[in-house]
Amino acid sequence: MRSFVQRISNSRLGPPGTGGPPGSAEAPRGTFRADFTASLVVFLVAVPLCVGVAVASGVPAELGLVTGIVGGLLTGFLPGSSLQVSGPAAGLTVLVYEAVKEYGVGALGIIVLVAGLLQLAMGALKLGRWFRAISVAVVQGMLAGIGLVLIAGQVYALADAKAPGSGLANLGGLPDLFMDTVGSNSALAALAIGVGTIAVLVLWPRWKKGAKILPAPLAAVALATLAVFAFDLPVARVEVQGLLGAIQPPGADDFSRVAEFGVIGTVLAFTLIASAESLFSAAAVDRLHDGPKTDYDKELMAQGAGNAVCGVLGALPMTAVIVRSSANVSAGAKTKLSRILHGVWLLVFAAAFPAALGVIPVAALAGVLVHAGWKLMPIKDIRPLWREHRGEAVVLATTAIAIVVTNMFEGVLIGLLMAVAKTAWETSHVHLEVSGDGVSGGSHTHSVVVAKSVHGSGSGSAPTATLDEAEPTTAVAAGPVRVRAVGNATFLRLPRLLDQLEALPADREIQLDLSGLRHLDHACEAALLGWAEQRRRELTEPAGVSIDHMPVRGAVS
Repeated sequence: MRSFVQRISNSRLGPPGTGGPPGSAEAPRGTFRADFTASLVVFLVAVPLCVGVAVASGVPAELGLVTGIVGGLLTGFLPGSSLQVSGPAAGLTVLVYEAVKEYGVGALGIIVLVAGLLQLAMGALKLGRWFRAISVAVVQGMLAGIGLVLIAGQVYALADAKAPGSGLANLGGLPDLFMDTVGSNSALAALAIGVGTIAVLVLWPRWKKGAKILPAPLAAVALATLAVFAFDLPVARVEVQGLLGAIQPPGADDFSRVAEFGVIGTVLAFTLIASAESLFSAAAVDRLHDGPKTDYDKELMAQGAGNAVCGVLGALPMTAVIVRSSANVSAGAKTKLSRILHGVWLLVFAAAFPAALGVIPVAALAGVLVHAGWKLMPIKDIRPLWREHRGEAVVLATTAIAIVVTNMFEGVLIGLLMAVAKTAWETSHVHLEVSGDGVSGGSHTHSVVVAKSVHGSGSGSAPTATLDEAEPTTAVAAGPVRVRAVGNATFLRLPRLLDQLEALPADREIQLDLSGLRHLDHACEAALLGWAEQRRRELTEPAGVSIDHMPVRGAVS
């Protein structure tokens, strides 16, 4: 059996790792040893996260393990990314909780199934790479919003209390939670367990020897469980149903709900967020190792296959998880065998030791998720982002706040619209270059809006000015004023463009050249034609106007 697994590790699951000269017997043996060790590390990291995400999502704890098992055995085996590990993620907790609350646990399976089928279709259509075109600010804002809502909800679980529901309601209920916790010994005990779990998660990695032996999440949950047992604390524990009892495949009635508008929106949200999180995680994991890089389309199909199976089993949706993936790489994994074996260990644990889940305090799992929610927020990136790209920082903040105020799907849509609007504004720069005899700083009643810096051209040539910033100067009546428009003329810049044109001297002929425009939308085209026609009606010769290179049939002169 061992030799068979070694042959799979070497010949089918990826390139051999270090451990001996290429082609030697030591190479596959070293690869298997590295993958075996890494799989145990990932398993120990995954157990508390799978259980914690499931409990926070409002479903049986075993369903989190089911998703982790599918992520290891199925998605882990499929091509796409070699070292990325998939399973239930904290990033989808808020969305799953809202879906379960709105439609019930029975409808969760069909939602996840359809989302998985959509991912399969997108991968087959080669759309995986296009997820890299999503604004990073929107993704960071999405994660920040998820983190805020996750923390606001799990603070209640820290005190063994029930959260009111939505993000705003959870935030508004914090004062009442504080008063209720202070007046309850059992709530204070649960809070102590939860806060202690967070402290262990923060401090454990600083103890290098301990961190090498036991991952921080497992150490924190284990110590919290021991404390509850040792002091016989009256805190809530995870409810256990058994692996087979927790699996709830969708029924015929659930399939009929796919046509509901709300369910369609939830399916699209699952698909978008799970795909984006998985592929962004893949890009991050690729930077951690020197092995084969991710094929985004194949990875999207692998995630879709995993989610389709999870949907059939009525389990949680899966994504690639950066915490488990980075632990896999750090532990020295060489091939995808490590993530497959981690799925095997999860299956053995769920089948052989289900009662072990029943001793875990809920407050400890809440502490794990509060810590995970905090890590989702890009705290360190906000200040440099504000200094260098304020527009991106505004998109990030808007997305996060929108998710807290509304919901995940609407918040992400608002963020995407903000990103598109910001990009449209930034790319719609247009300026007017003005040249002509007598365009100078003399005294005249007619003002021209020109830039502060005049781009002169030397002896014998007329001075040229760029109408970007309003600064009134004057013009002396002489020959025609030549105005050349440069850039992208869109409706976003139309008010300023018309102000600049209307500020041109009224007693001079205007020759407007549009050959420098890279883009002219319909609104600007109509406005320029209207401005020229109005000027022609109101003014007499020689103060006429002509437009050259208008990209439409005919010209105004």
